Amino acid sequence: MFSIRSKLAAGAVLVALISGVGPAAARTTPESFADLAEAVLPAVVNISTTQTLTADTGDLQEFEDLFRDFFDKQNPNRPQGPRRSTSLGSGFIIDPDGYIVTNNHVVIDAEEVTVRLYDDTNLKAEIVGRDEKTDLALLKVEARQPLPFVKWGDSDAIRIGDWVVAIGNPFGLGGSVTAGIVSARQREINAGPYDDFIQTDASINKGNSGGPMFNMSGEVIGINTAIFSPSGGSVGIGFAVPSALARHVIDQIREFGRTRRGWLGVNIQTVTDELAEGLKLPRANGALVSNVAEGSPAATAGIQKGDVILKFDGRDVGEMRRLPRIVADTPIDKTVDVLLWREGREAKVRVKIGELNEAEVAALPEQPESQAPEAAKIEALGMSLAEVTPDLRQKFQLGEDAAGVLIIGVEDGSAAAEKGLQAGDVVVEVDQKEVARPQDVEAQIAAARKANQRVVTFLIYRQGDFQWVALRVDQG
Repeated sequence: MFSIRSKLAAGAVLVALISGVGPAAARTTPESFADLAEAVLPAVVNISTTQTLTADTGDLQEFEDLFRDFFDKQNPNRPQGPRRSTSLGSGFIIDPDGYIVTNNHVVIDAEEVTVRLYDDTNLKAEIVGRDEKTDLALLKVEARQPLPFVKWGDSDAIRIGDWVVAIGNPFGLGGSVTAGIVSARQREINAGPYDDFIQTDASINKGNSGGPMFNMSGEVIGINTAIFSPSGGSVGIGFAVPSALARHVIDQIREFGRTRRGWLGVNIQTVTDELAEGLKLPRANGALVSNVAEGSPAATAGIQKGDVILKFDGRDVGEMRRLPRIVADTPIDKTVDVLLWREGREAKVRVKIGELNEAEVAALPEQPESQAPEAAKIEALGMSLAEVTPDLRQKFQLGEDAAGVLIIGVEDGSAAAEKGLQAGDVVVEVDQKEVARPQDVEAQIAAARKANQRVVTFLIYRQGDFQWVALRVDQG
């Protein structure tokens, strides 16, 4: 599991295969990291927090509870009641006025935060703000004199194989320096919507959380956040939040006390090879729009379900998961160009970015129900369709916003079943054309076959969510 105090879901462990490649120019191994460490160590701090434990805190204190249970058995008269817990982490000073960066999971639920400086001075810290989505937090201490600090570096400039140095407080051993290389970039470990971690083999252990990762110029290019470890100790797979992401979040917290993120107002999904073929997209890339929130910046700009966002504000989207971070980093109220793929060709729109509100939900306009129920079976795909009637809406517990053609049956082993379609799903569009009757679906499939298409795209509505599914129609 990922050994961090917050409950980060474990992603897949990837095994890298070494392939034969030609020689490339590389920097020589540093003789020593001593000069770098000496320069930056004074700006790295140890962080301890205390909180009162209750019955709800259980899983974070499992290990401690083993020892408590043991001592309780040895001393049954030991006083019971609320207990105080202390946890340790790391951080680094980014401003001589006493601003300190760390991980959110280091200070979450803390009633008291204490920062120990390099000279062993202890200072009480105030939490300026936290951001759960990127696991970052900003602290402030009051010191009698300006504090040593470190500067941000450019994480986008680092390459796989570059040397990095990590400094922190592993297992309470303050001021520990380890070195390694950048093992990978843009790692996704299912920690949140903005996953973009730097992977390193520099030794990182419990207590290193929130500590800085330096490049060879002594600049912070990452915040050590998580490790992959079956044992709880370092096995050479550590993850750091890149400075390109962290710096923007920390600046927002410092200015506003919270993070202000850009908002586009779309639900998106990955463009698979089959979907790309169905959408007549030259290659599988970009972010496929499955829903557009009413009144959102995207809706105002004319972005539609079925559009593929290829570029946003001049930046290639590439993989779907890059778009949320690009949008979030875009200044609020900025008007940007968006390059789309729509109905077989490129299109451009201009969007004025809004501010993300976590309470915002996509609300779609209701569509009138069909009056005369009709049914049909598409043998080649193995599914039966019907119009949405009040009785069927009640039977399949469909919301009032569900409009389209209802799937009332799917044959085992069919093309529809292989793609996960099931009774109760609603077909909203076929090849980006709205459908209201089973005959509409049949007509779109017939048109696709006539045009020698192998794949047809279906926009499926299921329990409040939309998803594009590609189905082969050149069989049977």
